[in-house]
Amino acid sequence: MASSCPIDHTPEQVKEKLESQHSFLPENIYDKAAGLLAQEQPQETLNELFHLLKKYDLVETRERKERNEQILALA
Repeated sequence: MASSCPIDHTPEQVKEKLESQHSFLPENIYDKAAGLLAQEQPQETLNELFHLLKKYDLVETRERKERNEQILALA
């Protein structure tokens, strides 16, 4: 999935975004994302994960399900 955002997100920014959405994420999805961030990731993966987490709390259930599947597919 190509990100349309030209900004490269640091691992710290992605971790902050993950923590800000923690209470909205299913535990297995949170654990998967946290596991990814515990290891060095390519910039593309960091950017994609950031955008999957961005505004997660505001999207509809169907969109959350799609994002969850994409997060699980990242590793």
